[in-house]
Amino acid sequence: MVSHHSDAAADNSSFCDEDRDEEPVEGGDSRGSDQGNGRGTWKHAAFHVATTIATPAAYAPLPFAIASLGWPLGVCSLVGATLATWYSSLLIASLWGWNGKKQTTYRDLAGSIYGSGGYWSIAFFQQVASLGNNIAIQIAAGTGLKAVYKYYHSDGTLTLQHFIILFGILELFLSQLPNIHSLRWVNALCTLSTIGFAGTAIGVTIYNGKKIDRESVSYSLQGGSSLKMFTAFNALGIIAFSFGDAMLPEIQSTMREPAKKNMYKGVSTAYGIIVMTYWQLAFCGYWAFGNAVQPYIVASLTTPEWTTVMANLFAVIQISGCFQIYCRPTYAYFEERMLSNKTTSSLPLRNHIIRLLFTSIYMALITLIAAAMPFFGDFVAICGAIGFTPLDFVFPVLAFMKAGKAPRDMKIRYSLMILNLAIATWFSVVAVLGCIGAVKFIVDDVKTYKFFHDM
Repeated sequence: MVSHHSDAAADNSSFCDEDRDEEPVEGGDSRGSDQGNGRGTWKHAAFHVATTIATPAAYAPLPFAIASLGWPLGVCSLVGATLATWYSSLLIASLWGWNGKKQTTYRDLAGSIYGSGGYWSIAFFQQVASLGNNIAIQIAAGTGLKAVYKYYHSDGTLTLQHFIILFGILELFLSQLPNIHSLRWVNALCTLSTIGFAGTAIGVTIYNGKKIDRESVSYSLQGGSSLKMFTAFNALGIIAFSFGDAMLPEIQSTMREPAKKNMYKGVSTAYGIIVMTYWQLAFCGYWAFGNAVQPYIVASLTTPEWTTVMANLFAVIQISGCFQIYCRPTYAYFEERMLSNKTTSSLPLRNHIIRLLFTSIYMALITLIAAAMPFFGDFVAICGAIGFTPLDFVFPVLAFMKAGKAPRDMKIRYSLMILNLAIATWFSVVAVLGCIGAVKFIVDDVKTYKFFHDM
């Protein structure tokens, strides 16, 4: 196992110490990484982070999660998750070059701190998060495209599966772009679409809420005690998913120096967008529809219809970029194993063909699963519980302590240690509970619907 800093390193300041950014670090092993040779600015970081976190597929289910928990627990869970993941993201950014070498992937960072066990654990969780997230995105995109189609062709015969396949073809095309940095303008458009979707959805939600007889809206939890419990567990997984970002080191590897400062600024800007979108939509959606709100908030909107069309188009544009960010760890791992520097320089066409073949297989697999089991809310919950909770809540705080990074002031050091342990413990519990709830509802849905059901 790779050893961490000595006691002297423990005397280093926290992630807020800006002087650490000026320390030179060696270029780490960049095989298969998606770095863009350190050309990105903090604005690019904000685009990438906002695109990976603040997606309609992530925050459209939040009103449903609040409805599953009720006002007090729902609000506390959402606000707490926002603050915890923002803090954890800063911790991950602070570990850039912690041992004198740049760790350009999440799994390499884990390996440098915890050895091979850490490397393979993070590789597993990252793949679960990436695959689950992209399945959920496929379902959300197909749902949005179908809604637009039905607006113009109410008697049309195309099904949800047709639109899932159409979106898969688009993503296969975008998958030929070489790395995350090459997606910067795509993600800039996606960030604008995030704001557009949120603004449209929030405005139309309030409009619909005012049209509804307010006395008919119920905010009580539904079902017996057992159903309420599993529904609450499922909601915790949904909230964990909504803050999923399994790609921070990969994004930071595209930053120009000082990489830490640029990442801190980019992450904080992205979380500003998150607060403006997540909280308003979650609270407005629950206020408008109460416990009758749908897992995908746009499905609850009725009038005016053209605005729901616009919201769906914003959603599809945005999640097209998010999908690309999350498939990159899989592509990078494949390239590490299959494409050497020698073949890249001598036979570039061969490598392009191999990449096309592999990305086609990946897209076919994701599309097949999404089309066969289009249970959006359930995939969101289980992906959040199993994939994103360890990556976004548990590992960052534990890795920060293991790496020997702590402020000099003993009171602050012990306070951070207590905070970090509390976050790791609570969200480990959330991961287990969220997984239990998600599996329960997936089993129920499989019993209720047939495969390839046109939902």
